[in-house]
Amino acid sequence: MKTTLKLLSAAICCFMLAVTIRTSLTESLWAAWPAYSASPWAMATFWDAYSGFTLFWVWIAFRERSWPVRILWLLLVYALGNIATAAYLFIALHQLKPDQPASDVLHRRPA
Repeated sequence: MKTTLKLLSAAICCFMLAVTIRTSLTESLWAAWPAYSASPWAMATFWDAYSGFTLFWVWIAFRERSWPVRILWLLLVYALGNIATAAYLFIALHQLKPDQPASDVLHRRPA
């Protein structure tokens, strides 16, 4: 299960990086923002995504014991979205010992 989750999180991270880079090369976020923000569905999707990012960060804040690390991940998640969430999950899974089950990633990190 850990290997599957690592592969999935790595694939999502790479896919989102590729999509973001390709899109950024086509049109900057700042140039697209006026038309994007004018669409009610786009804004609903935006707020939905950031609500999910906030919930994911709450889990990160629970797991991590250091406030500087918590704040760093908050900035990364808000700036990079699912690129950062996939990277965090990949790192958390990678830090498990071989004999630990994938479910241990849900637990608070030891001090």
